[in-house]
Amino acid sequence: MKAMVLAAGLGTRLRPLTDDRPKALVELNGRALLEITLTRLRSYGIREVIINVHHFADQVVDYLRAHDNFGMTIEISREAELLDTGGGLKRAAHLFLRDSNDEPFVLHNVDILTNIDLEAMLRFHREHQALATLAVKQRPSSRQLLFDANGQLCGRRNGHDAAPEIVRPSETAEELGFCGIHILSPNILPRLDDAEIFSIIPTYLRVAAAGEPIVAFRADSFYWRDVGSPASLREAATEVARNNILPS
Repeated sequence: MKAMVLAAGLGTRLRPLTDDRPKALVELNGRALLEITLTRLRSYGIREVIINVHHFADQVVDYLRAHDNFGMTIEISREAELLDTGGGLKRAAHLFLRDSNDEPFVLHNVDILTNIDLEAMLRFHREHQALATLAVKQRPSSRQLLFDANGQLCGRRNGHDAAPEIVRPSETAEELGFCGIHILSPNILPRLDDAEIFSIIPTYLRVAAAGEPIVAFRADSFYWRDVGSPASLREAATEVARNNILPS
């Protein structure tokens, strides 16, 4: 299995830590977030990775070179302007189309700390013959994805007081927070938007509306934290040190 690490963002919520470095190289307990993410992927046998970069891009390249790519085959996808998740994936699609044999791949945000079981998630993806499998859990968030009783994506809600956007009729719609980890079939790549810069969530909603299986992998029992702010990073440092939940 291959993977893409999303690391191009400006990391504005992490300022001032990102005033002189990319968010991928912000450290938690002496380890860069990028190292933690790559080590996690490698623990699942993933050896081919593409990383998108923009903010202080050369620092990421130099860091990987200094660490011999952590024993992995790593490609860099440079973005002169931020392409958002969908645009970034579209730019990097060649890695997943090359000799893919329809093999699913992982899309993983660099500023997410978690022990979500990627093997279990991959099995779930294959069992449901999904086009995309999204790790989700019940958690407070102003942006929620909506899933029907069968765990199929049927809409979203942006904002606590916003009306839901329903793309597939459903008698029930459970609101769940997305965890920033996707397992995707290469078959989704030709379905990406024609634009250069775009979020992938509207793509998921569009293909779900057409009846394609975009499914929820419930991650409620796993540790998960978005470390996109200094306060969250400090809290995560304490949790990780106390519970030893990340691969070494």
